Amino acid sequence: MSEDQQQWQAPDAAAPVPPSAPADPSLPTVPPPAGYAYLPPAGYAASPAPAAGAPGWTPPPKPGLIPLRPLTLGDILGASFRVLRRNPRPTFGFSLVLQAITTIVSIVVVGLVTWWVLARVDFSTSENVTTIENGAPFLIGLSALIPVALSIVIGALLQGIVVLEVSRATLGEKQNAGALFRRFRGRIGALIGWSAIVAGVVLVAVGILVGLIILFVATLGTAGIVFAVLLGLLGLAAGAVLYFWLGTRLSLVPSAIVLERLSIRDAIIRSWTLTRGFFWRTLGIELLVAVILNFATQIASAPLSFLSPLITGLVDPNGQMGPTAIALIAGIGVLGLALTLVVGSITAVVQAAATALLYLDLRIRKEGLDLDLARFVEARQAGDELPDPYLPNPLQQSATA
Repeated sequence: MSEDQQQWQAPDAAAPVPPSAPADPSLPTVPPPAGYAYLPPAGYAASPAPAAGAPGWTPPPKPGLIPLRPLTLGDILGASFRVLRRNPRPTFGFSLVLQAITTIVSIVVVGLVTWWVLARVDFSTSENVTTIENGAPFLIGLSALIPVALSIVIGALLQGIVVLEVSRATLGEKQNAGALFRRFRGRIGALIGWSAIVAGVVLVAVGILVGLIILFVATLGTAGIVFAVLLGLLGLAAGAVLYFWLGTRLSLVPSAIVLERLSIRDAIIRSWTLTRGFFWRTLGIELLVAVILNFATQIASAPLSFLSPLITGLVDPNGQMGPTAIALIAGIGVLGLALTLVVGSITAVVQAAATALLYLDLRIRKEGLDLDLARFVEARQAGDELPDPYLPNPLQQSATA
């Protein structure tokens, strides 16, 4: 209610209220006569009183997955899980297929190589047994590189699809896997290359550390064992620090490669720039999401882990491994594998979605991306076409550098 409305009373009011101030402050104040009533000026229209509890501000638009404003922790956590429910086929379905392919290839390749090595041991002469047994771990480990390489490719594909899904869902769009792949076209090689670089650096670092430990143990005797233990502890501590530091500063590289269509080098610079000043917030949110997903995974797998030995003990209490027990163990193994695939698919999507949302949040905070997104949505509703709002803006990037 306005001030004028609060002061106005009807002529027959018991206690008339004078005007709030005289027209001219230099004139003396004259008491109003009896029965005086303040009348609003001609043409005055008082604005209606706001409804009780009505907000005094307009919330930012939310055309899709997230509100177009700087995101809170709750926004990021909630949207990370809503990605699965909002468009499950190109997210959970695609992740499940990729996880299944990786698992099947790993079992087949490593299993066949292991079977072949053991068969050679059984059919070899006594002179060759020692040589074959010494080379068996190397051959089995070499065969495991094939699933590792495949997992790098598949992980890059999944990450790119989830990043694109988050970006389009933010604009209120719901696209199928084919449409997302068409947008992903041309970025697959760069994203796989980045994943291969990360995996290569980690393998080289671990290989150097393990090689030094073996060298100390083999050449220095007891002192070498002490040095090897100290080097291992120091290496683990330093590796953890580097992993969290570099991993956080470079966590936005895939999003920059896919959405801004940058090269690997430019995407590294972009991620480093965006996370500047937000390192602890980015690291904290990513760790929190990882802890939540790990806790949920443990809860999902706990019933099967608890019931499996009990059921096996009831069916085969003497450990004779009859046909029934073998079939039961195989069934439990298949069920556990299926559960692992489902849970792994969910966690992979949620973790990738959280990182993509952090990328959008930092661009909103540093570059005002929310304004570009709102402008794009309004133009689309009006039938106009604007460039992709996620493409790099040189002026904004130079301001945040």
